[in-house]
Amino acid sequence: MKKRASTVPFRGTPEQEAKLKAIINEKKHVEGSLMQVMQDAQEIYGYLPLEVQSMIAEGMGVSVEEVYGIATFYAQFALSPKGDHQISVCLGTACYVKGSQQILDRLTEVLKIGPGECTPDGKFSLEACRCIGACGLAPVMTVGEDVYGRLTANDVDTILAKYA
Repeated sequence: MKKRASTVPFRGTPEQEAKLKAIINEKKHVEGSLMQVMQDAQEIYGYLPLEVQSMIAEGMGVSVEEVYGIATFYAQFALSPKGDHQISVCLGTACYVKGSQQILDRLTEVLKIGPGECTPDGKFSLEACRCIGACGLAPVMTVGEDVYGRLTANDVDTILAKYA
């Protein structure tokens, strides 16, 4: 699944930037440390927006394209912030054949975001995953730690209302 850049404005703080610059200064001459710096940056900011990727690239002496390439290749990196309520829809085989794509489509329609994105107000983020291990409840979605099973697209609005 293609990662998309965030539609939420970047809101980094001077404290976060200082922390990242300290990490970069510590590791910029250590061979093979780019990935670790990116992991540390994601821990600081919660995701890797273009502004942070640019700071990393400049500080580590590499191109933004190299940083972006790593960020989009590895699933551990996020280009969008996570919402207060993180929604994940299982698209594994059992869930998919029982209609999880329609659930994802309804969430996309209601929230006006796609997988890998966060609503502009930061309330919800949406992900599609391959399996969450609840095949007996298919189709399944989670909102944070809450698991919802045996869903239809008609259930989406009621579930979202609980978190609004």
